[in-house]
Amino acid sequence: MLQKGPRSLVICGPSGSGKSTLLKRLFKEFPDKFGFSVSHTTRAPRPGEENGKHYYFTNKEEMQRQIDMGEFLETATFSGNLYGTSKRAVEEVQRTGKMCVLDIEMEGVKQIKNSSLNPLYVFIKPPSISELERRLKARKTETEESLKQRLTTAKIELEYGEQPGNFDIVIENDNIDKAYEKLRDFVSSELNNDTKTGS
Repeated sequence: MLQKGPRSLVICGPSGSGKSTLLKRLFKEFPDKFGFSVSHTTRAPRPGEENGKHYYFTNKEEMQRQIDMGEFLETATFSGNLYGTSKRAVEEVQRTGKMCVLDIEMEGVKQIKNSSLNPLYVFIKPPSISELERRLKARKTETEESLKQRLTTAKIELEYGEQPGNFDIVIENDNIDKAYEKLRDFVSSELNNDTKTGS
């Protein structure tokens, strides 16, 4: 793995914790400092999705072959489709000198901890499960069944996220401005370190 430039940033948290909103802000404020690693998926592209921009769209046989060859840092299966972050996708961002951002699930975090990547780990958590439920309901995209599933998953993720040593920082998102300030300060200190050491 390339380790030039700043360390990668792994961000994790339950669906509805506000990760996407925080990341959008980060990319908007520092457009030349961050890059997303583009994930691979075996699901079909949705309208408006571009190959290589939103995802690398592939098929199960090909992706399984690449997984078997050790080309992926982490993989997961959702609704029968494979998803994953390839080493190459991360290296492509690192080559540009940007901090590579991986927005991944808990299982992916565990896999990355066993890889050669040495990222910063950030966990975004909601103030409470009831607040998370309120946010998910407000999206109006969840069925009763999928809401239940997301909340069950969220409880497991929160347990993992709050265990000492699993993440470098845990940010509670009860106020988006405060949460963003914490994230920005944490990430900025790493970017400053990188400039100082000139690695």
